[in-house]
Amino acid sequence: MILYLNPFTGLAGDMLLAALLSAGASPDTVRRAVARTGLTGWRLEIEDVRTGPLMAVRVRVEVDDDATERPASTLIAMAARTGLTVAEEALKAIAEVEGALHGVPADDVHLHELGGHDTLVDIVGCAAALADLGVTQVYCAPLPLGSGSVETRHGVLPVPAPATLALLRGAKVRGGGDQEAVTPTAAALLRAAGTLYGAAPPMELHAVGYGAGTRRLADRPNVTVAMLGDPVASPDQQVVLSTNLDDVTGEVLGHVIQRALQSGAADAWVTPAIMKKGRPAHVLHVLAPVDLADQLENLLFAETGTLGLRRTAVEKVALPRTVRTVELYGQSVRMKQGPGGVKPEYDDLARLAALTGKPLRILTREALDAL
Repeated sequence: MILYLNPFTGLAGDMLLAALLSAGASPDTVRRAVARTGLTGWRLEIEDVRTGPLMAVRVRVEVDDDATERPASTLIAMAARTGLTVAEEALKAIAEVEGALHGVPADDVHLHELGGHDTLVDIVGCAAALADLGVTQVYCAPLPLGSGSVETRHGVLPVPAPATLALLRGAKVRGGGDQEAVTPTAAALLRAAGTLYGAAPPMELHAVGYGAGTRRLADRPNVTVAMLGDPVASPDQQVVLSTNLDDVTGEVLGHVIQRALQSGAADAWVTPAIMKKGRPAHVLHVLAPVDLADQLENLLFAETGTLGLRRTAVEKVALPRTVRTVELYGQSVRMKQGPGGVKPEYDDLARLAALTGKPLRILTREALDAL
């Protein structure tokens, strides 16, 4: 399931949680996940509200104490009890950023504004809601940066707050937005979820949720919009270049395939064939983006000596995919993830097998377990 977020007026942890609940996440599932952290003295209130002309969901965390400070390590350990990787990784990201900003190790970070009940409830709640909805990839429109300043324990800071900016490294942002448009909690959740930024991907839309913020705006609803859907393959216009070869060695064929891929071909392959007069041959195929077709055509002429080739216009259909990384025996292994599952990168596993002497099939299973 794809989640696409439109941070219409901005994004905070409570707005994201409210939008996910509005889109169909189970409140009971969220509450049970928070309870597994061992946090006490809290209640998650969920209500339907009107914001501008729209009805939306708003969440509030009611607490029996007003403590807002905790060591980051305490919150991370509490989140780890849930088994929700997104929650644990979001809190680790906050600790790392705060540590870097204040010049202390992440393990020694003491959170002030972010150390309260609501931070843990929002982060664990969002992670539980994402899992409950079956979300496999999060996309988000560019985030508004906001304006003005914000009061913190460290004094008045510019908006976006330094922690938020650090957590948004790699995200797409835009000008605009009122006051603090994106909070550190929301930024950390987006990072932990492996969010991709830009236009909405092709999908079959199933549900829409509206999560309300606490501020009232005079001219617009204060909402984040969450859209859920199944990925739909989008056709990509490409060209297949193919030529019959009966006088080229296997070494040359392998060389041409490698050169074509290095030059931007989407794919390259060889199929065996029987040509006229019963001669054995190979058909060399190169799948080329339209703008690279001429360049790759010249490459085939130069490398193979062929006197002609065929061009066929095709539509390449590809589902969205992401690449994540796991650590295995001190080495990085890339994991290609699509809507249908996850697969380790063969080259990384082959390198690791050579280093460790372990069978490739064992390393494949260990890489999947480490994700």
